[in-house]
Amino acid sequence: MAVIDLNADLGEGDGPWRLEPPADDALLDLVSSANVAAGYHGGDAATMAVTCAGAVARGVAIGVHPSYDDREGFGRRRLDVPRDVLRAQVAHQVGALVAVAATVGARVTHVKPHGALYNAVVHDEEQARAVVEAVLAVDTGLAVLGLPGSRVLALAQDAGLPTVVEAFVDRGYRADGTLVPRAEPGALVTDPAAAAERAVRLAVEGVVVAVDGTPVHLRPASLCVHSDTPGAVALALAVRHALRDAGVDVRPFAGSTGPAPADPGVSPLVGADVPSTTSPAVPSTTSPAPPPGTAVPRP
Repeated sequence: MAVIDLNADLGEGDGPWRLEPPADDALLDLVSSANVAAGYHGGDAATMAVTCAGAVARGVAIGVHPSYDDREGFGRRRLDVPRDVLRAQVAHQVGALVAVAATVGARVTHVKPHGALYNAVVHDEEQARAVVEAVLAVDTGLAVLGLPGSRVLALAQDAGLPTVVEAFVDRGYRADGTLVPRAEPGALVTDPAAAAERAVRLAVEGVVVAVDGTPVHLRPASLCVHSDTPGAVALALAVRHALRDAGVDVRPFAGSTGPAPADPGVSPLVGADVPSTTSPAVPSTTSPAPPPGTAVPRP
């Protein structure tokens, strides 16, 4: 049976950038991993604690969602931050969530950069190094999520960190495997049926179709639904049901602090495979069909 992780970026608050109220509780019932904002683009100590508590109660794996220091721009503006400053800022966010999670009996399993930082570390060597160095300084067992072929995943793997290739069911792709900028046509996928179809193909074949019609081979271990995508809950629900109907088991890639979430509205699958806690190595997006590899195992 195919296995995939389904993650969402949560705990980001209800600032003016949102198109609708946060739906974190509903999304926690649908995802297997949660990336929690740690105060620099959204959220605060209280939202971190509430989100972590909700995740651990549902068996959802918890990750840090660090960003540039940019609450005004919700972390979606590219900033030219010196490497040492960015390293300290990311370490601050990672360490903060690790500490807050511990207060509710939870542990952190992974790190996924947010917004403009996520896109920057695909190609920016200095900023990618800053992120990896920050993670290493806090916990060498934390996995790093990112786009396939990105510098941050390559550097993380070289440093001995587990790496996880991620794909988005609600974002448009370019032919080179990068995301369509949010200001451009085709950047968002908001139709639940389209997102569900995309999720199944990504989970089963490892392929997504770019906005120009090019098949892009990503081979992800985790799929993301953004909590601020319009209709995020309906979209995530459609994805969960489509994956179930396709025989794909949704499980945390990095384990959890509780039982795995059951499919919403249906009985749990019987005889489901338990996934490995290791993730695939960074595949090359220049190859038409990159083979899956094996990441450094979690200590």
